[in-house]
Amino acid sequence: MPKSRSRKKKTSAAASAPDNRTPVKVSGGPSSPLYVTIMLGLMVLGVLWMVLMYLADTAPGALGWMNELGGWNYLIGMGLIMVGLFMTMGWR
Repeated sequence: MPKSRSRKKKTSAAASAPDNRTPVKVSGGPSSPLYVTIMLGLMVLGVLWMVLMYLADTAPGALGWMNELGGWNYLIGMGLIMVGLFMTMGWR
């Protein structure tokens, strides 16, 4: 069986020098509680919209205005959820 090649160790001065990393300062502080509340509220509101849409389909007389929206209910519900999810990218 062939013998494996051994690794060569670095002997230069650059290998013995410590890493020179400068910390990056993040602009701004943590998000306000209002931002987090709106973000989570939009996501929950989107889920509730979807649940109400399905409940309106099972009881046609209960939420007539929601049945009139038809397929737009999916866009509204998923849109609210997506806006909340996109807000998570700005959350600190």
